[in-house]
Amino acid sequence: MEHDLDVRYCSGLFQYKRLITREVKAGVLGIGGGNPIRIQSMTTTDTLNTQATVAQSIRMIEAGCELVRITAPSIKEAQNLEEIKKELRAAGFQTPIAADIHFTPNAAELAARLVEKVRINPGNYADKKKFSQIDYTDASYETELERIRERFTPLVKICKEYGTAMRIGTNHGSLSDRIMSRYGDSPAGMVESALEFLRIAEENNFYDIVLSMKSSNTQVMVQAYRLLVSRMMELGMNYPLHLGVTEAGEGEDGRIKSAVGIGTLLEDGLGDTLRVSLTEDPEFEIPVARTLAERYANRKSTAPTANQTPAYTLNPFEYTRRGTHVSDMLGGEQVPRVVADLSKVTIESQAAFFRVGYAYSVPNDKWNIADTACDYIYTGRQIPPFEIPGSLGIIVDSEVWRSNSPRVYPLFTISNLPEKENLPSGLTFLALDTLEVEPWLLERLKECPNLIPVVSTDKENSVQDIRVFFLQLIAHRITNPVIVKRNYNHTDDTAFQLYAATDLGALLIDGLGDGVWLGSSKQSVTEKQVNQTAFGILQAARVRISKTEYISCPSCGRTLFDLQETTARIRARTSHLKGVKIGIMGCIVNGPGEMADADFGYVGTGEGKITLYKGREVVKRNLAASEAVDELIQLIKLHGRWTEPAP
Repeated sequence: MEHDLDVRYCSGLFQYKRLITREVKAGVLGIGGGNPIRIQSMTTTDTLNTQATVAQSIRMIEAGCELVRITAPSIKEAQNLEEIKKELRAAGFQTPIAADIHFTPNAAELAARLVEKVRINPGNYADKKKFSQIDYTDASYETELERIRERFTPLVKICKEYGTAMRIGTNHGSLSDRIMSRYGDSPAGMVESALEFLRIAEENNFYDIVLSMKSSNTQVMVQAYRLLVSRMMELGMNYPLHLGVTEAGEGEDGRIKSAVGIGTLLEDGLGDTLRVSLTEDPEFEIPVARTLAERYANRKSTAPTANQTPAYTLNPFEYTRRGTHVSDMLGGEQVPRVVADLSKVTIESQAAFFRVGYAYSVPNDKWNIADTACDYIYTGRQIPPFEIPGSLGIIVDSEVWRSNSPRVYPLFTISNLPEKENLPSGLTFLALDTLEVEPWLLERLKECPNLIPVVSTDKENSVQDIRVFFLQLIAHRITNPVIVKRNYNHTDDTAFQLYAATDLGALLIDGLGDGVWLGSSKQSVTEKQVNQTAFGILQAARVRISKTEYISCPSCGRTLFDLQETTARIRARTSHLKGVKIGIMGCIVNGPGEMADADFGYVGTGEGKITLYKGREVVKRNLAASEAVDELIQLIKLHGRWTEPAP
């Protein structure tokens, strides 16, 4: 995969190096420049309920939130921000407040006089989305931009006068019809949506701006941020970046998805402030965000392990998987595989495999295999004394491997790898604890297409080192599939999940890796959790779907129903629908746009009223919330996506 491409999108392609941006002050809080990565979140209370909003804000601040965002959907809510701020200050909290604005310029203009920061969405600040495809001429497009200039300039001038910071926050789900008509539903359109507003701000000599490119699709999100930085480098800009995966969901899935998107960009050295968007109370977002950010507080920039770095031949702005040949179930167009490590478990019966997605029925003499059943199990020096499922492979240390064991494969190390003529003819794994690609290894891989490198490193800058390893293979046209292995020895279950999602997600997003092998030495992290995390990472990176996906917003003062309770009810009835994507949106702000990435949508459109979508298309309007979940199930059945849950 060779191409002429300007891949400037960060300060270090081969080693970690944080991108230096300009400092923007939101009250007493510095964002960008030499400041640490700032943590923020958003209230979920009714903004007109002062006491509830203040109480929740305090819980967020005490959890470590450095900037509190509050929605202001109309001028009434914007007015009440003054009272909320007064109460917070009276309680001794100086934490700055950001007003979140959609559709209402008058609310933004008032809020900018009252709080330290205003977030506007360029997709709906001066536009109402109708999903119209319009064939613009250059002249008619410029007329549209002039209309936006007239609507947006007053806010810019107020922010400049009052010293109020601004975030221009593009959302993939709410691009304007103008942008969609010219650029399509793309990262390029997301970037241009922000730049249109940014140019107007700069015309007025206003630069206290933070930018964001949020999406529920981690690939689109990462590509959009990278493209934004690339365009800023071209234009001589250096605005701080606010990172976030929007509508990430709840629980384990929401945390993993957030870490894949945010963590990938943090590994690129990008990001000055971040918010983890979970369908949970906002104070629970803060520890997740802090765990992600603190990993980079003292990260050093070290040279890669390789003696020299190859040409950078990846396209960071679109997903392309590294080209490989197929060996057994690995490589080619096969989905990335999961290796589970049961080497520390005594393998005496089929019960040992229950932890990683397999269940054996003794009466029926039959294996039941879950959608999240691993593809290979490493058993160390043990060969299972029973017949294994036909779709499963067993990896054992080379010293105990025997050629007459079906679907049992040896794992060699560099020190005991035999000569080419003595290698097994079938699938063979090679553990690499060094990422230096020596000439002899290149030659061996070329000669032995069934030899599968298992690359592993515990170094701090592991993502960059493994990336260089892959680039060396690409440069030498080595097409053997590769397993990426990571073991975490000093992390609890939450950090394990977030670190693994960052380290593997950052490679998978770039199309690198044909399999993942995770491990943890902590007793609190079970083999089942490790296996579920591996599948969760693959799904979050959009490279392997093994379960239902929920695109659910984190709730805010605009939300028109209890999002957490509703998400739980929908999940309870649909979690068995492998590969079905269900959008659950509290209000109309991103609902229709994010429905483009979902198969079915459940969107609040009024007090106690729900509208159902099939993709972007409205199917049923203004259903009573009490009957909407049943109607959603019927909609899924109508379109042939329903299966009955297994007993």
